Amino acid sequence: MRISKKCQYALRAVFELALRNTGKPVKIHDIAAAQGIPPRFLEVILNQLRHEGYVESRRGNEGGYMLVRGAEKLTVGEVIGTIEGPVSIAGDESDNYNKGGSFFGGYAFEQLWEKVNSAVKQVWDNTTIAELVKYEMSMKNESVPNYVI
Repeated sequence: MRISKKCQYALRAVFELALRNTGKPVKIHDIAAAQGIPPRFLEVILNQLRHEGYVESRRGNEGGYMLVRGAEKLTVGEVIGTIEGPVSIAGDESDNYNKGGSFFGGYAFEQLWEKVNSAVKQVWDNTTIAELVKYEMSMKNESVPNYVI
């Protein structure tokens, strides 16, 4: 299973909102330009995130979008779950192909896929948007050349 482009864009939009967390709304065209997201598609994504309570919108000249809660309280897993719904990286929980052990090794592979799904979900659910922003900033600061002699 691959994470959809829509979900990737949603994560990037939330990331950008967290990065620009100044207490002022961020305009759609600013998010779109910074993250390389088509503005019309971004509008749909932000509307879905607003409907689910992750972002709020403000109208008017000074309007735009803001995170409803701090980026340190918003996980990657929440955003993915909102856009994608339940995600299964490997195997398919709805596929009962091995119930009752219909082929040799089926139980072992079923357990393997459950472990993989659990591990991925744990990473997503324990990674906050704030952590992503912090990591990105540390990598940007690390790559700035220092010409001090």
